[in-house]
Amino acid sequence: MKIGLVGFAGSGKTTVLNTLTGLHAATYGSDVHLGTVKVPDPRIDALSRIYRPKKTTYAEITFCDIPGEHGAEHKGLSKKSLEQIKDQDVLCLVLRAFQNPGDDRKADPAHDLEAFHTECVLADLAIVERRLDRATKEKTDALVVGAFELMKSTLEQGWPLRRLPESALHRDKLAGFSLLTDRPLLVVLNRGEAEAAQPLPEPLAARLKELSAAGLVMSASVEAEIAQMDPADRVAFLADLGLEESALARFIRTAYGLLDLISFFTVGPDEVRAWPIRRGTHARAAAGKIHSDLERGFIRAEVIPYAVFVELGSEQAVKDTGRLKIEGKDYVVQDGDILHIRFNV
Repeated sequence: MKIGLVGFAGSGKTTVLNTLTGLHAATYGSDVHLGTVKVPDPRIDALSRIYRPKKTTYAEITFCDIPGEHGAEHKGLSKKSLEQIKDQDVLCLVLRAFQNPGDDRKADPAHDLEAFHTECVLADLAIVERRLDRATKEKTDALVVGAFELMKSTLEQGWPLRRLPESALHRDKLAGFSLLTDRPLLVVLNRGEAEAAQPLPEPLAARLKELSAAGLVMSASVEAEIAQMDPADRVAFLADLGLEESALARFIRTAYGLLDLISFFTVGPDEVRAWPIRRGTHARAAAGKIHSDLERGFIRAEVIPYAVFVELGSEQAVKDTGRLKIEGKDYVVQDGDILHIRFNV
């Protein structure tokens, strides 16, 4: 999963990047910073203890810190920034909700959210209008033309495309257009230490719901200090702040919820690995996450629910008790399923 961190100058997004990834990227300048974190999963830990594989592979999140706009006033997103944003699976907008001693402007996260949203809507509308004009002239598939007309109407009303259901937009026919408001959006309200444990303000939470976005609160500067502490001291410090878990744990949980992600596992002496997929993914498509050959030559999936494996302790015990499931291509993979794909190409 690739998450693009965006935000206007002074929002603290590079500090957020450093906090989540353990990097020490400079908090100024125009360079793009990348950082990767492994997604903790106690189920992978347990499976690795049993199989003792040569390699254990966790799901990963790659963060891309996209340079923001500098200066006293918002000047809109640059063309370069927009292009970098389009490469991301998820957008994470960092909003400043703390007073910066080096910045005379009052923190106004609601205004910054609307400024970013408007820029994305305008960028998408320009693309949609051009593509609609071309599709109409070329007498493209009526379904595609209808989708562009729906997108144009939605954007002109100021709404993001992510609000549109799959049944209305037919996204499979519109791949490759890199529309910003169709990207999942996660908003981080970056606060000072005193407000780190307080929930999102109701008006902001309501607006995020309208935009089909998710939000969480963190104090990046404080979390950066916590990340440098001895692990034994972190829990107590978080508790003093009124927090039960780290910013990274809360971020991952929120991101997975926003994308409706689950994980299935492949196991063996060579590797135990987690594979994140969207909830509702069928077995054949899940096999394609492992390798295209497995999807192309899919025959069946041998499925062991994680809870069953833990209860019985081994694959052989699962088979001996008749708990191994044999499923076809249309089986909907469940969170924690251990899959063995049978295929022939």
